[in-house]
Amino acid sequence: MRPEMNSPFRHSGSSLEGRTILQIIPELDAGGAERTTIDIADALTQAGARALVASQGGRLVSELQAKGGWWIPFPAKTKNPLHMLINVGRLEQLLRDEHVDIIHARSRAPAWVAYWAVRRTRTPFVTTYHGAYAGQSAFKTFYNSVMARGETVIANSNFTSDRIARLHPFAADRIRVIPRGTDFRKFSPNAVDPQRVQHLREQWGVDSDQRIVLLAARLTGWKGQKVLIEAAKKLHDRGLTDVSFVLAGDAQGRDSYVRELDTRIAALGLKGIVRLVGHCADMPAAFLASSVVTVASTEPEAFGRSAVEAQAMGVPVVVTDLGAVPETVLAPPEVESNARTGWRIPPGDPQALADALENALGLGATARDSLSTRARAHVVSQFSLERMCADTLDVYTALLEAREQQSG
Repeated sequence: MRPEMNSPFRHSGSSLEGRTILQIIPELDAGGAERTTIDIADALTQAGARALVASQGGRLVSELQAKGGWWIPFPAKTKNPLHMLINVGRLEQLLRDEHVDIIHARSRAPAWVAYWAVRRTRTPFVTTYHGAYAGQSAFKTFYNSVMARGETVIANSNFTSDRIARLHPFAADRIRVIPRGTDFRKFSPNAVDPQRVQHLREQWGVDSDQRIVLLAARLTGWKGQKVLIEAAKKLHDRGLTDVSFVLAGDAQGRDSYVRELDTRIAALGLKGIVRLVGHCADMPAAFLASSVVTVASTEPEAFGRSAVEAQAMGVPVVVTDLGAVPETVLAPPEVESNARTGWRIPPGDPQALADALENALGLGATARDSLSTRARAHVVSQFSLERMCADTLDVYTALLEAREQQSG
C-alpha cells in the first residue's frame, strides 16, 4: 500500500518514505497500546514507510495487514529470563535482515530485549511509557526503567511524563508528551446507526424507558466498579428509579472479583439495576446509548481513553480526580461551571460519585446540548488520531536526521 497524495501524514512523515520502522509488543489484542500500534503502522504506511510489528499474534493482526503493515511472528510476550536472552539474538538478526531504521518498544519485557539488541546493531530506539507502572521495590523500579531508556521516551500524558521524570530522572530531557489519539470519524454521534444502539440496549436487557450510567473497564478492583455499585444504591434510594447502571468489561479470569460484585449487588437489592454485561465490542454505540459515562478508578490511569471517547460522543462524564484522566476533562476550578465538559470527584468516594451523577443526569436539554458541544470540541482539538500519528512520525524523523548528522 502506497501513501495517497492527500494523506494527513504525507508532509510530516515525508522523510520516512522507504524507511523501515519496527514496533515490538507482546500481543496484538485489544488495549490502548495495541490500538496505538495499529494506528502508527497505518500512518507509517501512508507516509511510504515499511511498518513492521513483531508480536506473538492476536486478534488485531488481520487489521494490521489490511492497513498495509507487516506482522513478524515473534515470542515477544515471554518474561522468562532465559527466553528473553535468546530473543535478544533473534531480534538482533531480525533488525539486520530487515534493515530496520528504528525500533519502537511498547511493553517492558520486549523493551528489554530490544534494549540489548540495539546495543549491538546501534538501531535508534524509541519507547512509549503506556502505563502507570507500580514500582514497589528497587528491582521493580529497575525493571520498569527500560521504558525510560529510549533515545526518545514518549509519554501518553502529562501525568505519565511527570511520573517518568520522578522515577527515572536520567530520562527527563528525553521525554516527549504525545497523548493517545482517538479516531473522531468513528467516535462521532453521526457515525452510529440507531440500530446499533438499540441492539446493545436489548443485549444488555435495559428497557427503553431506562437511562444508562456506563462504566466501561475491565473487571478489576481498582477500576471502581464497587464504588459505582455503592453510588447506585444511594441514587436508587433518592428515587432515581429510571436509571440502569451498566458495568461493561471483560473479567479476564478474575472470577472471584465477579462473585464479589454479584454478591454486593444482591446484598444492596440492586439486581436488575446494576448489570454486568461483559466485553463490549461496539464502544461508540455503547457511549451513545448512555446518559452519563463514569471513570471511577481508584488508582491512577496513565491516560483515560474512555473519558475522551465518551466526550467525543457528546456524553457527560464523571471522572475521578486522579492520574491522567483529569487532563482530558474540563471542570472547576480550572474552568467556570458553564465551561465544564464533565465532573471530577475524589477517588473511592461513593457519595461524591452519586452527587455528580445526579447533577449530570439532571441536566436540562439545553444545558446538556451545550455541554455535549463543548465536550466534543475540546477533545477533537486536543486528542485527535491525526495529531498523535503526526507527532510520533516527527519523533522518528528527528531521530533519523540526528543519526545522519552524527554519521556525516
